[in-house]
Amino acid sequence: MEIFTANNIWMMLCTALVFFMHLGFGLLEIGLTRPKNTINVLFKNIFIITVGLLLYYIVGFNLMYPGEFNGFIGSIVPGIAPPENGMTPDYADGGYTWWTDFLFQGMFAATAATIVSGAVAERIKIGPFMIFTIIYVGIVYPIAGSWQWGGGFLSTLGNEVNEAGELIKEAGFYDFAGSTLVHSVGGWAALIAVWLLGSRIGKFKDGKPRAIPGHNIPLATAGVLILWLGWFGFNGGSVLSADPEATSLTLVTTCLAAASGGVAAFLTSTVLYRNLDLTMFLNGILGGLVAITAGADQMNPNEAVIIGIIGGIIIVLGVALIDRFLKLDDPVGAIAVHLICGIWGTLAVGIFGAKAGWEQFSYQLAGVGCYAAFCIITSFIIIFALKKTVGIRVSEKEEMEGLDLHEHGMTAYPDFRLNEH
Repeated sequence: MEIFTANNIWMMLCTALVFFMHLGFGLLEIGLTRPKNTINVLFKNIFIITVGLLLYYIVGFNLMYPGEFNGFIGSIVPGIAPPENGMTPDYADGGYTWWTDFLFQGMFAATAATIVSGAVAERIKIGPFMIFTIIYVGIVYPIAGSWQWGGGFLSTLGNEVNEAGELIKEAGFYDFAGSTLVHSVGGWAALIAVWLLGSRIGKFKDGKPRAIPGHNIPLATAGVLILWLGWFGFNGGSVLSADPEATSLTLVTTCLAAASGGVAAFLTSTVLYRNLDLTMFLNGILGGLVAITAGADQMNPNEAVIIGIIGGIIIVLGVALIDRFLKLDDPVGAIAVHLICGIWGTLAVGIFGAKAGWEQFSYQLAGVGCYAAFCIITSFIIIFALKKTVGIRVSEKEEMEGLDLHEHGMTAYPDFRLNEH
């Protein structure tokens, strides 16, 4: 019973750390955007965590963890009710209680929409964004999550059984804490949203990208450090117990990947652009964190450093790809961080993981492809439908004067006059 209690306390602490990450996302997003849109950014982040938790209670948890189902989509059962063993060590191998399980997973669910929030900042209408969040967090994310974490078809991809129905080979797609299931799920939606929404006024001139500086880099820096701290719960909690060896290894690989990702990003940026860019440094840390998340429990320290270094390089090249070649406007670099590094981290499991090899790599690649297809199709349908019905973009006047004034009727900095466009 003492071990059960210790496990549950650890999982509740990790839940609190993942919750704390939403403050980090909020600070990062407002720091990298302009002051006239601060209230709008914060409103979206608060909406996501509050409504996201309610949606996960109403339908998401049961849809994501349906028990026996066809492996693709479970039945929608409203509300949650613990099983008879839900508060005992018989539940989840004594790692946590049913209630802790719900709350921990609910924190993950809200993160996917937060990724989209940053990418579409400064020009999306608040109403359509809220509708998108409700559908994506309430339905799309739980279905996608059930495919692997809920015991769906990807978790058993490649399994073999004998004539007696006994499992003789355990294989399948692997994503420890969500490089694909959380970060890429949000990243694919962010990519589609940015494409359908269009760039901010002044972002591109004569086809060339122009920098639109954020208004508070100290806040963005604080946001990244908070996110790094929160990742102790994001990855550490994904051990699903307080197992000393597994949790300590996971935290070590997580931190090493973050550190190496940040260093690699700022060095790469310095070589290419001849400046010590703090925002690249910050996003490199996040890229390393996202990349290690799929296999944090399987990597040794050397492998974690390599994964982080590649993730940091990917950030710099990914931002250039999105800005200069795809001509997409992502104010906070969310697509490079969460989508591209999420893909890299997922594939890295097939290169460095416990079952590394072509077979495991093919399972990882298949998983990336399945999530890409599902998220691209669903997010396109939702956002395109909103664009053609209620519209998704604010007017030119509203964008120029700021969403805080026009969408919310207030300003984050009432004592200062904001003369900026």
